[in-house]
Amino acid sequence: AAQHSHGIQTLLEAEKEAAKIVQQARQYRLQRLKDARSEASREIDEYRQAKEAEFKSFEASHAGVTSNAQAAVDKETESKLQAITDSYEANKDAVVKKLLDRVLLVKPELHRNLRKVGGAESQ
Repeated sequence: AAQHSHGIQTLLEAEKEAAKIVQQARQYRLQRLKDARSEASREIDEYRQAKEAEFKSFEASHAGVTSNAQAAVDKETESKLQAITDSYEANKDAVVKKLLDRVLLVKPELHRNLRKVGGAESQ
């Protein structure tokens, strides 16, 4: 019976040892998952920072091009506005004179429709 209980005791100890090994394996696996997550998070942050720096340098290098293009557009707009203003100043007196001549020139005559009606009645 002592031999039998000693065998059971050995089995129980082996079972406890196996449970302890399984628990350690689970903890090791969980620790590896946590480490992998933190490593992935760190790599993502580094990648994000690198891409943001790359974008900022790209933006800075192209910002000058945008301001130069804006300056060119502003200059062209100003020159076109000046040309329109010059044309206005050069032609305004002639246009006003033509308008006044047309308004003040009165030729009293019958309207063409009225003349047609009047001509048809006289026939």
